Amino acid sequence: MNPTNNPVPIVVLAGARPNFMKVAPLMEAFAADSDISAVLVHAGQHYDYSLSGQFFSDLNLAAPDFFLGAGSGSHAQQTAEVMKRFEPVLDQVQPAAVVVVGDVNSTLAGALTAAKLGIRVVHAEAGLRSFDRAMPEEINRVATDAISDLLLVSEESGRANLLRENVAAGRICFTGNLMVDSLRRHLQRAMKSDVRERLSMAGERYGLVTLHRPANVDDQSQLARILEALSAISEELPLHWPMHPRTRTRMAQSGLALPEKLFAVEPLGYLDFLCLEANCAAVLTDSGGVQEESTVLGVPCLTLRENTERPATIEHGTNRLAGTRTETILRAWEESRGDRGKKRIPPLWDGNAAARCHQAIREMLGIVQAAELQAR
Repeated sequence: MNPTNNPVPIVVLAGARPNFMKVAPLMEAFAADSDISAVLVHAGQHYDYSLSGQFFSDLNLAAPDFFLGAGSGSHAQQTAEVMKRFEPVLDQVQPAAVVVVGDVNSTLAGALTAAKLGIRVVHAEAGLRSFDRAMPEEINRVATDAISDLLLVSEESGRANLLRENVAAGRICFTGNLMVDSLRRHLQRAMKSDVRERLSMAGERYGLVTLHRPANVDDQSQLARILEALSAISEELPLHWPMHPRTRTRMAQSGLALPEKLFAVEPLGYLDFLCLEANCAAVLTDSGGVQEESTVLGVPCLTLRENTERPATIEHGTNRLAGTRTETILRAWEESRGDRGKKRIPPLWDGNAAARCHQAIREMLGIVQAAELQAR
C-alpha cells in the first residue's frame, strides 16, 4: 500500500545483452504493482538489432521508454556518454530510485548519475568480485556498490564480499539470480527453436564457444593460445562459436584462422542461444552469465579465464576454471571428462529472484502492504 495513492516512479537502466535478461523479470514484477511506476531506459551500449533488439523480442520485454543511443567507444567515452544522456531523463522522470544491474559501463554510469543527483541507487547482482582490477567490469562492480543504497546479491559470495568491504548488513539483501528467472521462464520456448536445423547441426554432438573479453580477443598471442586448445578439443568435439562482430574484426586483423571443426556463426538471439546451450555437450566461455546458465542447465562449463566473480558456479555447479594457456585449457578439458559428480544448483537460483528484488525495493521505498499497516 502506497500512503500517497500515487505510483512511486523508479527508473530501471539496462545497457547490454546480459542486462536485458536481468531486467525482464524485474519489469514484469513492477508491471503488476500499482504502487510503482517503472520506466525502462536502454543505454544503447549494444545498439543493433542482433545484439539487443532480438533479446527484447525473445524475452517478451516491452520497448524501452527511453533509448539513449550511447554506442561504442573507449570505457571512459562510453561511460561519459551514458551519463550525459541519462541525466536529462532523470530530470524529467524525477524517480525515487534508479535500478542498475550487472557490471557493464552503463551500470556504473547510471549509478554515478543518480547518486550525484541525490537519487537512491539499487544495484542488482551486487557484491560479485573477481579480485582482478585489470578487468574493467571489476572496477564497475566495486564503484557501483560503493555508492548504492540497496545491494541485491545473487549468491552468498556477494554478501560476504560486501560485509568484508564494511557495507552495512541492512543495505544487503540476498535475492538469488535474475538471469535464472529468465532462463526458467523461457527454457521451454527455447527448446522449440529450430536453430540446430538452421545451422545444420541437427543430431550432432557439439560444444559451444563464447569469447568476448578484451583480454582474450584483443591480445593476439593469448587468442592464438586459446585457439590452439580449441583446435585440439574440436577434433574430439566439433565446436560452434556465435561470434561477436568485434571479435570477427580482431580475428581478421590478427590473421588467425579458425580450425576446420570450429565453426563461427552469427550472433544469436536469446532463445536460439539458450537452445544450443541446453543441448550441447560442453561450453567453453569467458562469460559470467554463461557460467550461471550452464550451471542451472547441468552442462559442463570450462571458463577460459584465470578467475571468476561467480564462485557459486564452481562450488555448486558445473563450472571449472581453465585459464587461458593452451596447456591449462587442455588439462581442464581432460579433467572435466572424468567428472561425474552430482552437481547442485546454488541457493535461491529458483526462478523467484525478481519477486524478492521487488519486495526489497518496495521496503526501501517505504511501500508496505495493507496487512502490515493493520498489524501496526
